[in-house]
Amino acid sequence: MARIPCKICRRLGVSICGREKCAMRRKPYPPGEHGRGSRHSRRSSSEFGAQLREKQKLKFLYGLRETQFRNYVVEASQRTGSTSEILYQLLESRLDNVVYRLGFAFSRARARQIVTHGHIWVNGRSVNIPSFRTRKGDIISIRPQSAGKGLFKDLDIQLKKYNAPAWIELDREKREGKVLGASAIELEGALELNVNAIVEFYSR
Repeated sequence: MARIPCKICRRLGVSICGREKCAMRRKPYPPGEHGRGSRHSRRSSSEFGAQLREKQKLKFLYGLRETQFRNYVVEASQRTGSTSEILYQLLESRLDNVVYRLGFAFSRARARQIVTHGHIWVNGRSVNIPSFRTRKGDIISIRPQSAGKGLFKDLDIQLKKYNAPAWIELDREKREGKVLGASAIELEGALELNVNAIVEFYSR
């Protein structure tokens, strides 16, 4: 999926594009003539509208197309356990997301590009599929031939200040990480999501 335009962030009311200078921070209201200060922007949503908005937020956060996202929801709902937790774990286990969580990229969109261009190894082998599902024990690293490229020029400096989530072990010197287990629900920043509403949206 292409980079998320900031107008989508403004429409959803939260910054999900990954840009430091997201327009949502300067213009925290919907785009268009019915945006700032209009009664239209303050209308309370219906239950369906609220569920749709939650779905859109999570789908765009991970940069997925509708069919991809729906498949994850369907799979999560068919497994035993909390559908919300399982859905989140499935999304977090994607290779592009793990690359992002390791601090190798400043956004999921950039992480997806890095994976697609063949810069990432999984257990010593090249994997260029962003949706590749990582598992406990997998070692994620930067391909040695890519390590000196401009794409990773300031990575060592960035990693010194970066703390990976608890379910990933980051080795800053080797520029690699190990998946320790399933992720816990921890949405970044001020993003608040009702994952149950998303499940209910697809249950209609």
